[in-house]
Formats: sequence, structure tokens, C-alpha cells
Amino acid sequence: MDDVTRRPRILIVDDDQFTLTLVSALLEKNGYDVFQAKDGEDALNIMVLEELDMALLDINMPGMSGLELAKRLRADSELPFMFLSGVCDETAVKRAVEYGACGYLVKPVDVQNLIPTLEAGLARAADLKALRERESNLTSALAAGRETSIAVGILMERYALGRQQAFAAMRSHARSNRITINDVARTILDATESINQLRPAIEACITAQRSGSAGSNVVRTREERLVG
Repeated sequence: MDDVTRRPRILIVDDDQFTLTLVSALLEKNGYDVFQAKDGEDALNIMVLEELDMALLDINMPGMSGLELAKRLRADSELPFMFLSGVCDETAVKRAVEYGACGYLVKPVDVQNLIPTLEAGLARAADLKALRERESNLTSALAAGRETSIAVGILMERYALGRQQAFAAMRSHARSNRITINDVARTILDATESINQLRPAIEACITAQRSGSAGSNVVRTREERLVG
């Protein structure tokens, strides 16, 4: 089943069985696939096995709290989450935002408010994911631009070319080999790095050769004096 028709998959993490049963029933009735976890460790195991769209985390649980679980999610995954809590005040909501929650549900769960709040959270999560992808693409584009500029500079220095000539040479090579200019740039940078890594060995060989040549010259000079 593709992502267009797949039912949203929600993980509910709560040590209260009544809340698990109630929220699961409401979500399933409204077209969601639901997974239940009674504690943080159980939740982490389910996350490894299942592809999920949102996690609803009870804040106050024995063992690993919902806040601790939220920290794990932010550090180790990109799964968005919302908090479930029996406390609703400005401080609690502010703390939820600081932890990166996409929403906040108050217990006992309001049946009329559950689905709209969850849908808003899913929409916010989708927006954040799209933003991260745009930032990632921009970072990649900037990196590619830097690599190309550095490669052009290497060709300019090594072959006494102008900037346009160096870039034209890279573009011609890319077209001939049906690769991108950035691929050509990476090849140039990798080759330059390999040469730089060989430099100490090359310099050592040159030094040894010069030392050997100097020693040979001394021997020949002594022999010439003896003959003279």
C-alpha cells in the first residue's frame, strides 16, 4: 500500500489502560491504525518495528517519563510526538513546546477535540518535515557549489587557466561522460587529496635521491683528485 492511501499510524504511550483503550477506539473509528505501549521501553521497541506517523506520549509514567521519551525521540528519530497530560496550564504547554511537541492533549481526553487536535499535529509535523528537507537540499546545493568552485581553482592553478576555461573544461568532461559537474568536481578534489597524502612519501624519496647524488659526487671528486 503506498503512502497516499495508507492509514495514518499512531502510537499511544500511556500506563493507564483506560486511556489506552478509549483513545485507541476513537482513533480506529476515525480511520487510524493504532499501536499501544504501556511504558517508554515498550514504545521504543514498537518504534523499531513499525513505521509510525505520530506518537501520543503521556507525560507522567513510571520508569521512563514522557519527557524522557520525547528526548530520546528527538535524539534518535524523526518521529513527531504530542503530549498527553492531566495538567493544562501555561507552564505545561510551554514545556511541551520546548521539548518539540507538535501538540498537547488534556486528559481526560475530550472526544470532540481529539481528532482535530491530532490532525493539526500531523499537519504541523508534515510542515516541519518539508522544512527540514528544504534545508537539507539547500545545504547540499551550497556544498556542491563550494566543491565546484574549489575544483575550478585547482585547475586554474595547475594548468594556468582562466576561470571560464577551467569551468568549460569541467563541463565538457561532464557532458562527455554523462555525469554532473559536481561529480567532476568531486573527482578532482579526491585526486588532489590523494596526491597530498602521497606528498610526504614523495618528498622523502626526493630527499633520499638528492642525498645519494651528493654522496656520489663526493666520491667522484676524491677519485679525480687521486688520479690527478
